[in-house]
Amino acid sequence: MGNAFAQLYPDGSWWMRHRRAALPNPGSFDELHKSCKEVFPQQMEGMKLIINKNLSSHFKVSHQIHMSTIGLSGYHFNAKYIGDTQPGAGEMFPLLSADLDNAGSLNAQAAYLLAERVRSKAVFQTHHSKFLTWQVDVEYRGDDCTGTLTLGNPDIINDSVILVTHFLQSITPRLVLGGELVYHQRLGEEGAILTLAGKYSAPNWVSTLNVGYGGAHASYYHKANQQIQVGVEFEANTRLQETSFAFGYHLNIPKANMVFKGSVDSSWCVGGVLEKKLPPLPVTLALGAFMNYWKNKFHCGFSIMVG
Repeated sequence: MGNAFAQLYPDGSWWMRHRRAALPNPGSFDELHKSCKEVFPQQMEGMKLIINKNLSSHFKVSHQIHMSTIGLSGYHFNAKYIGDTQPGAGEMFPLLSADLDNAGSLNAQAAYLLAERVRSKAVFQTHHSKFLTWQVDVEYRGDDCTGTLTLGNPDIINDSVILVTHFLQSITPRLVLGGELVYHQRLGEEGAILTLAGKYSAPNWVSTLNVGYGGAHASYYHKANQQIQVGVEFEANTRLQETSFAFGYHLNIPKANMVFKGSVDSSWCVGGVLEKKLPPLPVTLALGAFMNYWKNKFHCGFSIMVG
């Protein structure tokens, strides 16, 4: 059998085709550190009430009321439409989402599947009655590679634009290499920043590294078992001459319907969030507390999510 393939493909092209077809898609560049970031708790402050309502299998709305003692209190209304085209796990197209607050600020997003392997997304953001930012990106997902081109805040009159391109390639079933190039131009000034990236995924852990002119970002995620997950992040900023380190952990207790996330970083900020589901009611309670020892500041938060 081996001699037969060698005669049909003397240049080894069959082996290369078989090898490339067996490699997985590396995903998007923005999700390289996703596994580690999901371990860390989200900052909470004040009291928050979230009510989710499914109007149909495609249309969902939510109401969010946030009462804060530090920042501004406010109300957010979110509406989302999800189509029935599913090219991959966890993906549904088309997707339309809009978030509007009580001050009239809008954050809208639209995603569409242009072709089997080509996705597009547009993001618009306004602050009160003023137009703030907008960007459009196109992403190509091959069998073992992903390429993205993003155009942000183009302004022909003021001759300004931000152009970002990403590329990721699966080298082996576990190793992914790629990079990011950011080009910006405004008021006669222009510049470009290149960042190289690598990701290695093992059965129980993931290690990721981004290195560029602006600094470095490294993360490590480890899944000890079904209940315990930990993550470590390190960031160095060459422009600000600053470095930071953070450790987070995720504890899941399925029998108690509880999830606890905790973290501690190099600035001695310690925090944790406890989430508790109340079946059979569609209610989730969350309590969070964060303490910064260097700044001698403490804040806590409580949220109720219905639906």
